[in-house]
Amino acid sequence: MIRYITAGESHGPSLTGIVEGVPAGLPLTEDEIATHLVRRQQGYGRGGRMAFEKDFATISSGLRFGKTMGGPIAMSMPNRAFEKDDAGWPTVMNKKEEAEGIEKITLPRPGHADLVGAQKYKFDDIRPVIERSSARETAMRVACCSIAREFLKHFGIEIGGHVLRIGSVGFEGWDEVRSIADPLAEHGAEAIYKAADESDVRCLDEELSEQMREEIKVRRKEGSSLGGIYEIVITGLPVGLGSYVHWDRKLDGQLAQAIMSTQAMKGVEIGLGFEAGHRPGHEVHDEITYEENDFKRRSNRMGGIEGGMSTGMPIILRGVMKPIPTMLNPLSTVDMKTKEETETRYERSDVCALPRAVVVAESVLAPVLANAFLEKFGGDSIEDIEANVKAATQ
Repeated sequence: MIRYITAGESHGPSLTGIVEGVPAGLPLTEDEIATHLVRRQQGYGRGGRMAFEKDFATISSGLRFGKTMGGPIAMSMPNRAFEKDDAGWPTVMNKKEEAEGIEKITLPRPGHADLVGAQKYKFDDIRPVIERSSARETAMRVACCSIAREFLKHFGIEIGGHVLRIGSVGFEGWDEVRSIADPLAEHGAEAIYKAADESDVRCLDEELSEQMREEIKVRRKEGSSLGGIYEIVITGLPVGLGSYVHWDRKLDGQLAQAIMSTQAMKGVEIGLGFEAGHRPGHEVHDEITYEENDFKRRSNRMGGIEGGMSTGMPIILRGVMKPIPTMLNPLSTVDMKTKEETETRYERSDVCALPRAVVVAESVLAPVLANAFLEKFGGDSIEDIEANVKAATQ
């Protein structure tokens, strides 16, 4: 099964990733991984760091002649801020010794890992917490997950996301979104993300995109920040991935965990989600039909999952991202050293990271789906898996 791990700090010299369990024989290039790294860096409301970080993951093991070998795939990605920034990061993040005069950060930001992380690991300086909990880590996470994404694409499974709401601006309901997203999904979910990428806020509606930009401008002037809601669509999945027999095998539970393990995410819904709670049953469940020698659904309000298993319909998942806790207009906090109430300090950050977070959300779902696929059609090589898929669908 595919598993990945990342290492590195936001302002350390580099990020590192290891992906294990990828079957042998999968065509893979660094440029394919870079596609989604570039997408992750785009979006209105981004911070200054994205202007000079040009992320590229270099593969150092697990690949030969453009194909995976079945062993662990190791990647590294430099943090250009480590050398380029004028804050003296080589001194601040020195791995050998502490230099004199290094400022200890003792003002935790509300809504961030700062205070709890320092309490947990007994730090008198929040810097180690800031460095590892930073969303900078998601750069390597996208790189690692892009390998699983290439595996899925090899078998016709595509992932695409778009923004539904930023702050107070967004689509009004399920049916309005479906009228725009579903026709695109008929061509595969990548058509959704490619259309969304035409907007710098990754919204499929041009008028809403403009309103979202204006909302970001307003909050930027106020020194505040914005979150929002996004939707991920997955197409090409076969019936029966996941299982109903044990709680930890339910596909929707695993997908939700992947989203909630990502920085700043505060909620997940599948299909209609919370909207299903105020509709009658006849407006929630998807009626079953039998057409062209196959079982189908008249609608997809369950979001492609029933009983913890894929139905063969597109999976539709939504995530909620909170506003970034770093803001120019400070909040109240307490100095960890003096115990006196004061205001937070500013760490360079985005005003709204949601357009970029869509790419992260797309990515983190890929290993979950790949493992569910491998559980059903597994093999040590792409050739084995192709034979198993063919046998199961004949």
